[in-house]
Parts: sequence; C-alpha cells; structure tokens
Amino acid sequence: WLDKIPGQHRFLMDTTTPDGFGSAILYANNFLIANQNAYGLKGSDSAVVIVARHFSTVFAYNDMIWAKYGAGFSQRLNFLDSQTKQAPKVNVYNSAAHVAPLPSFNNTLDAVLKRGVHLAVCQMATRFFAMGIAEATGGNADAIYNELASNVVANSHMVPAGIVAVSRAQEHGYTFAAVG
Repeated sequence: WLDKIPGQHRFLMDTTTPDGFGSAILYANNFLIANQNAYGLKGSDSAVVIVARHFSTVFAYNDMIWAKYGAGFSQRLNFLDSQTKQAPKVNVYNSAAHVAPLPSFNNTLDAVLKRGVHLAVCQMATRFFAMGIAEATGGNADAIYNELASNVVANSHMVPAGIVAVSRAQEHGYTFAAVG
C-alpha cells in the first residue's frame, strides 16, 4: 500500500506518544502547505504517512471507539481532555472543538486525511490495548481487537507493527522523521 499512495515526495513520521501524534498532524499539514506555496506542488505530488504506534495508536480510532473505551485509554496513557480534565469521549485530535491547545495547533486529523495523508496503525499496539480493555471489562480480547481494527479513521492501514512500517517505508523511498 505504500507504493499505491500517489506522489514522488515521500514522507513518513513515526509517532509513539499522544503529543507526538498531534505534532505529526501539524507537520503533515506544514509539509503539504510549504510544498504547495514554495514549489507549486499539489497534494497528490506528495505521499505522507503518519505511523501511529505504541501510545499514539489510539488516536487512529474513531469517535465511537473513544466514546466506548476513552476512559481506559485515558488511564493507560495518563491523557486527559484538556477542556474537561476528564477522560476524552471523542478522539480529541479529530475534533475542531478540542485541537486549539494541542500540539496539532488547530489542525484536525480529518483535515490532513482529506488532503491525502495516510496512517499506518500498529496491530501489536492495538492488540495490547484490546487485551487491557478485555482485562478491565471481562471482555474477549480478540473480539475487542476486531472492534478496534474495524473502527479506524479514514486512510488507515493496519500494519503488523508500527516499527516494521517505519522500516518498510524507508525501503520504499520514504524520508523518515521521528516525531515522538
């Protein structure tokens, strides 16, 4: 799938933390704007991928998943909604009402996805979160994994491991940036 994304200017950002994921949204937007303004490139001239792995993985899930499991994610990540100071009930990086104080600086995930950015979502971390949810709720880890994997945001690709996606992307000519 890495080769199917149009664009000769290939850029991959590796994220592992909630703040790193927000920064990657900002950097993806900046990359596209700067290439447009400085070089006259269209979005389709660039292939941009954000790797969501480790503790950033949960931000690849949609609002339905956050409404259901946000409290568990919040506890595991020690991450709170900056407005309510409670566990998020929505994916805050995909909410215009929430992004102002976040590292994405008013850029939503949906906005960059609509410009062609893709996500590589770590299956290993998704399984880790599914097991934690199952343990906390008495649920079935495989069923919860399937639910999480079926409820990722647009332009998401489940990958065996985020770190493997980082390696494979470089083999496919993507420039690498560690975002955190």
